[in-house]
Amino acid sequence: MQKCHIAVDIGAGSGRLMAGFLEGQQLKLQEVHRFANDMQFQNGHWCWDIDGLFHEIINGLKACPSQDLQPTTIGIDTWAVDFVLLDEQKERITDAVAYRDSRTEGIMEEVCEIIPSTELYRETGIQFQPFNTIYQLYAFYHQNPNKLEHAAYFLMVPDYLHFRLTGRIVNEYTNATSTQLLDAKTKDWHQGILQKLHIPTHFFQEITNPMQSLGPVTSEISQQLGYELDVVLPGTHDTASAVLAVPDDQVIYISSGTWSLMGVQIDQPITTEEALTANFTNEGGAAGKIRFLKNIMGLWMIQQVKKELSQDYSYSDFVEFAYQEADFNATVDANDSRFLHPPSMITAIQGYCRESDQPIPRTAGELAKCIFDSLVHSYQMTIEQMEHLTGKHYPTIYIIGGGSKNKYMNQKLASISGRKVCAGLEEATAIGNITAQMIATGQMDSLEHARQLVRHSFPMKQYKGDVIK
Repeated sequence: MQKCHIAVDIGAGSGRLMAGFLEGQQLKLQEVHRFANDMQFQNGHWCWDIDGLFHEIINGLKACPSQDLQPTTIGIDTWAVDFVLLDEQKERITDAVAYRDSRTEGIMEEVCEIIPSTELYRETGIQFQPFNTIYQLYAFYHQNPNKLEHAAYFLMVPDYLHFRLTGRIVNEYTNATSTQLLDAKTKDWHQGILQKLHIPTHFFQEITNPMQSLGPVTSEISQQLGYELDVVLPGTHDTASAVLAVPDDQVIYISSGTWSLMGVQIDQPITTEEALTANFTNEGGAAGKIRFLKNIMGLWMIQQVKKELSQDYSYSDFVEFAYQEADFNATVDANDSRFLHPPSMITAIQGYCRESDQPIPRTAGELAKCIFDSLVHSYQMTIEQMEHLTGKHYPTIYIIGGGSKNKYMNQKLASISGRKVCAGLEEATAIGNITAQMIATGQMDSLEHARQLVRHSFPMKQYKGDVIK
């Protein structure tokens, strides 16, 4: 039986359990279990089946022995901002309402009438997204004031899943920063903001940093599995785990998936008015640095187009189609709110192009090229803003995650930006999750040791102009 660490990585469309272990001087990964994660409409809102997700984690752990794997630790990362509330008996009393639900429409504007946006950004350093936890909680307060008052525990999605494994309740740092409720300087819950918004403060837990053990799974869980294992906090924000896998902290990174998270790692938050205007965020990193980044809509757009088209195209098909449409040129603002959760992504893209007097994409190739070009255009604008705000030039861009396989976008970004683009680490989030576990358990003695291991284990493609190295 191969001893291993298990990374549970759950995104907005699917989740999986990945086993990680050393084989000689290389880190090896093995997929153990994969499952769907779709929003469900219940009780008037779009929600996640959070208990169903926990059931799938248990199913994956049960499958390990049959695959000759002996897990020693497990850590869970997910997307950000969404949460549940528990009562004093630690029973869940709210649905896990999804960030794409409409309950926060107009709420961000209401909050900014109470706390000016400049003050909110100066205190938290977090970008303004209409689905941030602060606006979800404020909306919930007005819709369910009694339930909020009687809640005893606030848990973000990975906090809740870790609680189900261990019985321990913590609020992990990297995901907590995405709430827009943490003080950027003290790295603790901002009591002043909570009080101004009449959000109770009693159900928040002391902030816990990643790369710490939560202890063993409960006896009930170990009996179900037939073995024991410990739970270790990774960066529970999936981007924090992904960025931990980047083998150099002096580069621009793009964690490319449903969202494109583009940024750099810095020592102190940048909360100037210029950074606010550019809508950059200062999220917590798994290794203590600040992830100064911008959220860009990402491959969500092509994912939705893929669902709408009757043909069963693969993502690699869309890349090839884009190459074939060299003469078609139209771009959209990838961060326009109309693309967040439209009834039809194709109609939304075509409407934007029609309104801006551009050619209207109709074929799969035209739609793909429009989306990919729009994302690259957004990346280039973000690079210029980021270098201005940090006062530093970054000659290298690392593209990690599933989107790193998109050679059309990689080449185009290298050509337009004039920078070296390194693409790979498709499993960056799992790698970062697993290396955090290895550091916490002493299997790796430092972050630099872990980075050397990643460089040695996962070579990356390099793009410069139109040349692939």
